[in-house]
Amino acid sequence: MICGVKRALLFVVIAMLGVSGAGAAEAADGVTGVDVSNWTGEVDWGSVSSGGGKFAFVHATEGTNYRNPSFDAQYDGAAAAGLVRGAYHFAQPHESNGTAQADYFLQNGGNWVSDGLTLPGVLDVEDNPYKDRNGKNNCYDLSTADMVTWIKDFTKKYYDATGRRAIIYTTTSWWQTCTGNSGAFKANPLWLARWGGDPGELPKGWTRYTFWQSAEKGPLAGGGNAFHGTESQLAELANPPAEVTVSGAAKSRKTYIVTLSNTGPHPVRDVKVSGRAFGGHRVVKAPGCKFSGTAVSCRLSELARGAKKTFTITTNAKVKGTVGMNVTVGSIKLTLKAG
Repeated sequence: MICGVKRALLFVVIAMLGVSGAGAAEAADGVTGVDVSNWTGEVDWGSVSSGGGKFAFVHATEGTNYRNPSFDAQYDGAAAAGLVRGAYHFAQPHESNGTAQADYFLQNGGNWVSDGLTLPGVLDVEDNPYKDRNGKNNCYDLSTADMVTWIKDFTKKYYDATGRRAIIYTTTSWWQTCTGNSGAFKANPLWLARWGGDPGELPKGWTRYTFWQSAEKGPLAGGGNAFHGTESQLAELANPPAEVTVSGAAKSRKTYIVTLSNTGPHPVRDVKVSGRAFGGHRVVKAPGCKFSGTAVSCRLSELARGAKKTFTITTNAKVKGTVGMNVTVGSIKLTLKAG
């Protein structure tokens, strides 16, 4: 019998930057924040910070032909005041496909960087506010199936470019009507828009919201928002740990493979793979690794985001009975057996 084991591995390699754990501001349901756009005008970010604001979302783009002229000043100003900030894209699904709009967003302020102050980008999908201008209904005249496809295209492009799941801003009523209450996006953080004292029912697929916009105009600047969690959790959303998936298999009694896949948003550096043969056989070949007797050691100086590396280990396996390899990568241990 040939067996393999697959596990997930987390390397916490990036320090949290720019967010202090002291004096965390608590909104009615979490950490206080704001959202701003060109309509907000000049923002006194020092007052936002001193008033307890810890994060900000800044309108960056709409469609593929509008960029907020105040974006740079607002986005950079929030960071300079010590706020965690993110950009949002206002969807115009009738104008172009989701991939094109995600690309425009990425090129005009929506890209995620691992500086400890940048939240994943936001896709804002809601009632069409330009009905009088574009003649479309609240769902931009898209069917529910076409709207789901549009959102999938946008979020896939964003994930492929950044390694982060785009946050989705929406209302429950719009989501139910315009996506058919799709449950396909539960992996994306939800920013729920519902003004009042209660977030109410959530769209299908989400069991909790990550952000809640409870007021069109908040006490600090722009809209009133809360992060559903602690300040340290907000910092981790801005700067999550690196993530590597480790898998292995005994391809035969003599051949064993170990594969590392960087499935997180950061490059991972100085990764060590250690193995030891058991059952009375010895390692005779391991390209890119050092080996002696039953032991083998492989090192990677860096595994880029989205990259994969496979090590192949060959043994002599002249004995009878069960043979195999015990492999260790960080805290993960794999046992690969061949009977």
